[in-house]
Amino acid sequence: MAPKVEPARESAEHQLKITRVFDAPREVVFKAWTDPKLLAQWWGPKGFTNPVCELDVRPGGAIRVHMRGPDGTVYPMGGMFHEIVEPERIVFTSTAHEDEAGEPQLEVFNTVTFAEHNGKTMLTLHAVVVKSGPGTDRALAGMEQGWTETLERLERFTSTAKSMRDDSRTDLRNEKERASSTAGREISVTRVINASRETVFEMWTNPKHIAEWWGPQGFTNTIEEMDVRPGGVWRFVMHGPDGVDYQNEIVYREVVRPERLVYSHLSEPHFDVTVNFAEQGDKTKLTLRMVFESAELRDKVAEEFRALEGVNQTLDRLEELVKTNRKS
Repeated sequence: MAPKVEPARESAEHQLKITRVFDAPREVVFKAWTDPKLLAQWWGPKGFTNPVCELDVRPGGAIRVHMRGPDGTVYPMGGMFHEIVEPERIVFTSTAHEDEAGEPQLEVFNTVTFAEHNGKTMLTLHAVVVKSGPGTDRALAGMEQGWTETLERLERFTSTAKSMRDDSRTDLRNEKERASSTAGREISVTRVINASRETVFEMWTNPKHIAEWWGPQGFTNTIEEMDVRPGGVWRFVMHGPDGVDYQNEIVYREVVRPERLVYSHLSEPHFDVTVNFAEQGDKTKLTLRMVFESAELRDKVAEEFRALEGVNQTLDRLEELVKTNRKS
């Protein structure tokens, strides 16, 4: 075991301690902190994404993350791991705000502990600022809010990432258990489309195609980014027929070409989506399943936004586009 490393100095003004209980085993929560593909999906405050996420998870190993804000600004973060005790404890230094010479002006010493708590995980984060140079006042002022929003994203992620403990557990029994656990908080639609599943999958994952049919009747789309891979981000704006714009951000969880897409809608309202593409002769049986955080949210979306009607109109547009392309 590596020796414990303590910060050079502590400032009562510039330190933070947060404890939160996650409804997931600590092995799952620990893995979310140490697997770069997983960490990229929840790291950072609300609206942030991580186009670069590299972790060398060992004492002395480097950390390199590029956090991109909702306005497109990229905030590079570096650092180093000091201690890894799986699944109990992580100690690392994070650095940011480099000056013209490449010297970080902000350095924080972080200790994260994971304790079993009645089948759940009690996570305690202790962050101590050990260096704060010019231009870091705003970061220090937003430190508590930033970490609070980050842990809220982690909580949502671990509650839905059922496959993190063992990615191979995709048998029928587990599928039925997942379906049972989401009863009452999902919207599901099945449609047979007169095209091969390779064609339908391509229509769903190519930004040039999806911009032509996504959304209910009368909507148009501006695709800002579409990175179809696990951890990749899809950012787009839906333009309603009444002139209202709807900003959307999605993170892909699973991409199995041309069989399945799993992704999370990070913008309000939050929900998870699974789209299955099954061969049915020369046609495609498409099953779309949206799972919401609660039955109340599902009902609200269904009633206020007429979600089921919107999904069906969207698939109508997909079918029409496929039909048009087959004729041309």
